[in-house]
Amino acid sequence: MFILKTSNSISQIARLRSPKFRQTGSNCTLSFWYYNYGESVGAAELQLLVDGLKHPTVLWRTYYSEGSQWLRAVIQLGRLPHPFQFSLDKISLGVYEGISAIDDIRFENCALPPPALSCEGPNHFWCRDTKACIDSLLVCDLVDDCGDGSDEDSCDPDLQCDFENGLCNWEQDVEDDFDWIRIQGPTPTVNTGPLKDHTTGTARGHYLYLESSEPRQFQDKAVLLSPLFNPPGYGTCAFRFHYHMFGKEVYKLSVFQRTVSNAKGWLLWYKFGNQGNRWIRQTVLISSSKPFQILVKGIVGDGFTGDIGLDDVSFLGCTLYNGKNLPTISTTTSGTSVPATLPMNNCTEEEFVCRASGHCIQMIQKCDFRPDCPDKSDESACVMEVCDFEDKDLCGWYQPALEQMSGNYSIFITKTFKWQLGRGANLYPEEEQHCPLTDHTTCTEEGWYLFADSSNGEFGDTADIATPVIFLTGPRCKIIFWNHMNGSTIGSLEVLYKSSNKTSKLWSQTGSQGPQWNRAEVFLGIRSNFQVIFRAKRGVSYMGDVAVDDITFEDCSPLLISGKPCTSEEFMCANKYCIPKNNLCDFVNDCEDNSDESPSI
Repeated sequence: MFILKTSNSISQIARLRSPKFRQTGSNCTLSFWYYNYGESVGAAELQLLVDGLKHPTVLWRTYYSEGSQWLRAVIQLGRLPHPFQFSLDKISLGVYEGISAIDDIRFENCALPPPALSCEGPNHFWCRDTKACIDSLLVCDLVDDCGDGSDEDSCDPDLQCDFENGLCNWEQDVEDDFDWIRIQGPTPTVNTGPLKDHTTGTARGHYLYLESSEPRQFQDKAVLLSPLFNPPGYGTCAFRFHYHMFGKEVYKLSVFQRTVSNAKGWLLWYKFGNQGNRWIRQTVLISSSKPFQILVKGIVGDGFTGDIGLDDVSFLGCTLYNGKNLPTISTTTSGTSVPATLPMNNCTEEEFVCRASGHCIQMIQKCDFRPDCPDKSDESACVMEVCDFEDKDLCGWYQPALEQMSGNYSIFITKTFKWQLGRGANLYPEEEQHCPLTDHTTCTEEGWYLFADSSNGEFGDTADIATPVIFLTGPRCKIIFWNHMNGSTIGSLEVLYKSSNKTSKLWSQTGSQGPQWNRAEVFLGIRSNFQVIFRAKRGVSYMGDVAVDDITFEDCSPLLISGKPCTSEEFMCANKYCIPKNNLCDFVNDCEDNSDESPSI
């Protein structure tokens, strides 16, 4: 069918109408080939007219000459339960000169699923009237896949939202940059975002979208929070949603899960870039041993053609959590968590009181890598001997600069160059070149490590993470740790020793060391009243994250004098401590009083 006309009368319209169709199944698509060529050929659009709806829904448009060629258009119709027809309208504004044509119209996957003789197994659902057999993951997902509505009967409304009457029990996050917007019909910017919602498939239905035009900037984010859910036990439950990512500058949509209320959570799924002008269904399986919440995060791209749509979100097999809130994690770890009242004791001010028993020990026995209290409370607010960061725990390490800034200034902390916990599963595209894909402990994407995030801060900024004060170490004490320094603009990593106001460097490494974890060992020996500090220095750009994992303090507890006589293989130090004779005259102060290195031996 074509139009060839040269005319100058104002706003003429040529209309081509389809026959009437009764209904379509949920995977229905319509495709055709079109030709639109000429100096002032004008626009054409395909409209959907649904019985009972006053306003048509625009499904497709062409605005101007697209060259002397046939082009293919693919339109997602989805489930349309009411009778409908199409109208192809050619609009001529004033002077019209050109040819518009259409050919080879095809409907695909438009029938409802056929009836089945049987429908066995837990993964299938047998439709009540149509007797179709469908996947059980399609039940209660806000789409009538059966054709009789039976797969959407008796569903819990708290576990699904089609955004027709608001956000249901979902909420906008207050700590992101802007909000998702609820809208009907097309988004305001041409050539980006949906033209219709997913629930009704018409301009009457509502959906959420992310507006990427001004004043939004690259990487601004909008986060939507689900209600709270109980852990699904040993099994999994499913989160289903439909997303629309159409536009040249669409950036990123991701789904996170969290079990503490003030965390970003961990990445379950993400999609990047233009996915075409269609709604896409996604299922994400969730497992958790704790109550959890789902976060849907959209990020703005480099320009205004980056709108992202979200519709028909639902959960299957999950149950709502009846508690008010998820737990929070505290951000400071250096402060000693001491109960308000101490047990009855006769300790002096120079002594440490054991929390449970009231025993007195010398203050120098606190934080010396040896538990001297029966309840080990003398080692509780100290750095841990081994830290792999797996429980998202900093093991007593803390960041002095952030602690000074927190309080009224916490708003500035976000853009600071600082240490934080990360994992390979959370990496954005591009980060794979300079961040570890796996941790060192578990060698998986799920394992945690500590890294200095160079996407914040400026060239030459430093980030420190320190131990609480260590009161005393033994003669063979050393720190062993694994570090990852890969990227074109890696700065440096240093291990510092700080005692009172004096800081000295024990170890340092600068520049890229390759895409693997490297082992480092730093000798400490006998020291008292000091802190160990890891200092990362930022390079020229963001392509340089420094990471650390599996920090171990080895042989660090001070010497114990047993009072027993030394054996024939041992040497008795001047302080009555016994050491192996092998350790004599080896330039190491094994006795703590240097008597094993005396020139008189």
